[in-house]
Amino acid sequence: MDDVFIVGVGMTPFGRHLDQSVKQLTASAVGEALADASCRADAVDVAFFGNSVQGFMQGQLFIRGQIALLPLGFDGTPIHNVENACATASTAFHQAVSQLRAGMACVALAVGVEKMFTPDKAKMFSVFDSGWDLETVDENLRRLVALGDGVEAPPGSTSERPYSLFMDVYAGLGRQLMRRHGVTQRQIAAVSAKNHTHAVHNSRAQYRTAMTIDEVLASAPITYPFTLPMCAPISDGAAAAVLCNSEGLARLGLARERAVRVRASVMRSASSRSSEALDLHVTRLAALRAYEEAGIGPEAVDVAEVHDATAVGELIQMENLGLCSPGDCGPASERGETTLGGRLPINPSGGLESKGHPIGATGLGQIFELVSQLRGECGPRQVEGARIALQENGGGLWGVEEAIAHIGIFERMET
Repeated sequence: MDDVFIVGVGMTPFGRHLDQSVKQLTASAVGEALADASCRADAVDVAFFGNSVQGFMQGQLFIRGQIALLPLGFDGTPIHNVENACATASTAFHQAVSQLRAGMACVALAVGVEKMFTPDKAKMFSVFDSGWDLETVDENLRRLVALGDGVEAPPGSTSERPYSLFMDVYAGLGRQLMRRHGVTQRQIAAVSAKNHTHAVHNSRAQYRTAMTIDEVLASAPITYPFTLPMCAPISDGAAAAVLCNSEGLARLGLARERAVRVRASVMRSASSRSSEALDLHVTRLAALRAYEEAGIGPEAVDVAEVHDATAVGELIQMENLGLCSPGDCGPASERGETTLGGRLPINPSGGLESKGHPIGATGLGQIFELVSQLRGECGPRQVEGARIALQENGGGLWGVEEAIAHIGIFERMET
């Protein structure tokens, strides 16, 4: 397989953008990525456009990518529309990598965009309902919430205000981790406090206020063990990447020094495993394959961006990715090992909890951060000496795990 390189990245600030359309958000991220790659739109051989909710929110179906990209100078370019829940942008990226490796294109664009805010709050929250099998909603909820059996929610730890059913699901996963490994609510809060503090120095993050562990614990409850800062917000935003193979790198006249090499890009769907067979977790199996493809182990990773739709997600994925010893995810986080300056910084961007979670753009938002880290362009949140970066992004729910997962491993090119 030919080497694949990321040569340009772009990203809007994530947050509430009621005054911007999907087309405007796309134009901003794509324009920045093209400029970063010193590349014109007409040099792109193929484009993959990721979006999950525009059809539901606006009724725009079928040709979302053509509508957003053709006005930007991509006349005649094959444009593929991609939808894969919260892993949508990662899927667009993976498909671009696959085409380049196969030699079917030399330069590719991957973009993810989402516009989720609307004055209709009921519609805004109901968009998540399609993230699992709609024919078995009650069964899905019972099965996933039951994962937390054995850990009781203290009085007053559940919000009286409506919230997404998926918070109950994540709470079930969190209580399962508490039961199995003795993870405490304070350790979960340590993840959240760390990510909110990281985001202070990220000008594109939705929330940029530092928080202490005690402040996280004292915040409004959602459902045990979560308080509000432990949960990712609703977000608008877009992110994009320009990729090329060796031929494309030469065609664009780009030096390798600023390019970031894709060591692995792996996708895997869920399986019919039991809830206790965590060694068969979709993310763990995808990660094992990605490490094999990259020719490294988890000990080589210098920085990671993982899918923390809630703070407990980061703890779960630390275990799945082999980034800590079994059962040590909570203590390691509380000790500060995943904080900037620690053994292995995780989510230096602020993660989904603070940077934001526009679901169709999230994966490429993670990749934007990691490319910036490997280039040494992150200022006060820079991970010193970062050479190998890891991305994990999951989407939807099936059985007792994510319906789809993507693992990306990226490498700084040596000068």
